[in-house]
Amino acid sequence: MAITFQEQHIKFKLKTSGKIKTWIKKIIGLEKKQTGEISFVFTTDEELLKINQQFLKHDTYTDIITFDYCQKKIISGDIMISVERVEENAKKLDIDFEEEIKRVMIHGVLHLCGYKDKTKTDKEVIRKKENWALRKFD
Repeated sequence: MAITFQEQHIKFKLKTSGKIKTWIKKIIGLEKKQTGEISFVFTTDEELLKINQQFLKHDTYTDIITFDYCQKKIISGDIMISVERVEENAKKLDIDFEEEIKRVMIHGVLHLCGYKDKTKTDKEVIRKKENWALRKFD
């Protein structure tokens, strides 16, 4: 199956796309799941806001929206990411953009693996999983 990277209304390329694909597949395997069709779509704040309003009825900017098409243990979905929001968050947190984009990407993958982030406890669990996954990147 495939992991793809697309851009919508923005010019953006990951520096290490092959390495990132391998890492994502590794994390999915460690979660005892199989990689299906996962599409990452990199876009602008305004485009992601429109999607947030249309599909989730949220009138707020966000860095990521994940559409889950998983079937049993096969992980599939569309992961929409605002590159502008990730850049802004990286600056606010005083961390490298590449580190923050990987965190956001794996956050979406973890959602597809079943992790949530609505409650304080869920947020703590998914953040720990993000950190765990980031340590597996090599």
